[in-house]
Amino acid sequence: MRISLFTILIISTLASCASSFEQVRLSNNPPLILKESIGYYDKGDYLKAQTLMELILNQYRGTREGEELFFKYAYTHYKLGNYALAATYFTNFSTTFAYSNFTEESDFMIAYSYYKQSPAFRLDQESSIDAINAFQDFANKYPESDRVMQCNELIDELRSKLELKAYNQGLLYFNLRQYNACITSFDNMLSEYPESVHAEHARFLIVKSAYDYAINSVYVKRAERLEAAETRYKDYINRYPSGTNAREARDLHKQIESELKNFSK
Repeated sequence: MRISLFTILIISTLASCASSFEQVRLSNNPPLILKESIGYYDKGDYLKAQTLMELILNQYRGTREGEELFFKYAYTHYKLGNYALAATYFTNFSTTFAYSNFTEESDFMIAYSYYKQSPAFRLDQESSIDAINAFQDFANKYPESDRVMQCNELIDELRSKLELKAYNQGLLYFNLRQYNACITSFDNMLSEYPESVHAEHARFLIVKSAYDYAINSVYVKRAERLEAAETRYKDYINRYPSGTNAREARDLHKQIESELKNFSK
């Protein structure tokens, strides 16, 4: 098989690049490794930059050159999609170099690394909560920063995700006919997110759950729980007299009144 001159040149070039990196990696020469690692970082080759940086982190700990090295090392994890490690290393940087020119950006990147870990609303939202707290801490620490507006926007986005998760949790309990758990879940949601776009429907489902819970109760508990359902209805209808579910809520109230009249007789 004949190999073209162009192919030979490509192979030679790649081999030369690989050997150049390996020569630096095995050189045991911290200044050279530092220079080359920053060079790879600036070219966007974050894996090679990270590999070299890890060889010299200890040698440059506490030095002037170490400030940029540790900052960019944290960024290599972010750029490679290792967001949990990025948050850890940005936190370490901000703690170690509290007065660095990079500290403000590092503090923002702590929060943003948590944000990048935030999963779909149905999954555990610990990272979302961590991100909200970190964005709030940033805004409090740097109230004049240009990044504060972005922090507030991302906090709103994350809170909407938490709100949707809370709403769907209550909806799940309702569909499973776990009415008491549904009421508790929606109460917690409305306490945390009183202005939720799902507030009207959540309060209607509280009325419906309270009624269904009452009529499926043992006889001695039924009147007490029907009265509780009526209280829930009044809360709903006072807030949403023309609500999407108001007509169905009024129909439910007629059934509640009818049941209570039977008890009074």
